[in-house]
Amino acid sequence: MKRQDQTQTAERNLVRFGNTTIRYEVRRSKKRKKTVRIIVDGRGIHISAPLAMPEGELRAIVRKRADWIMRHASEPSLQALPKEFVSGETLPYLGRNVRFVVEPSDEARSTKIRFDHWSFRLTIPRNLDDNERYDRIRSTLVTWYREHASKRLADSVSHWHRRLGLTKETRILIRNQHQRWGSCAPDGTLRLNWRIVMLEPALIEYVVVHELAHLIHRNHSPDFWRVVSNAMPDAQRRRRRLREVGGTLPL
Repeated sequence: MKRQDQTQTAERNLVRFGNTTIRYEVRRSKKRKKTVRIIVDGRGIHISAPLAMPEGELRAIVRKRADWIMRHASEPSLQALPKEFVSGETLPYLGRNVRFVVEPSDEARSTKIRFDHWSFRLTIPRNLDDNERYDRIRSTLVTWYREHASKRLADSVSHWHRRLGLTKETRILIRNQHQRWGSCAPDGTLRLNWRIVMLEPALIEYVVVHELAHLIHRNHSPDFWRVVSNAMPDAQRRRRRLREVGGTLPL
């Protein structure tokens, strides 16, 4: 396992350039005061940036240099870098990047997680080998997301269930679906992907409305889309946004 330089933190992010998603890793350093350095190599797209530079300003720089990046980047370098689950990395929650801190402890017997001021703080036993450490952290994060998805999605379904004028009680199951955001069974049961809570709230609402609309129309006919659009006038914009970010979620 690589030892993280304490003066740096790592972030993974993306911007859209035409029909292409540019995924890049940001390393922030206290030593770098103003300038931003972009490196493209076989391992990906790497940006060295000052510690305090806002994410929006970094994205603007990447967009400005996007044409240059595309000319120098190979296809593999445009793929998302896998998570190593080390301090300084980020994971999305409700559309925001949440930085996490991993704290090895001699006293810990299990892996614990706290969500504190928009950061994840994970305490893990110090004596784990690299594979055990990775699996423990990933499992703990997935459990946290599933628990929060259960509450968040239940509240959203309840809200839109009333807005759509539905009367029959709807059962909700939180599932680990790799290819779908959700599905609506013939008996009216909604199966929703726990990863939905990684999305920004507007997209969470769109997925819920889409699936609930299938309780009225079991297809994607014009009548179905009319129900969705009447409930959510900007549904098509949200749908396009969901397509843009959907394939970039980790875990």
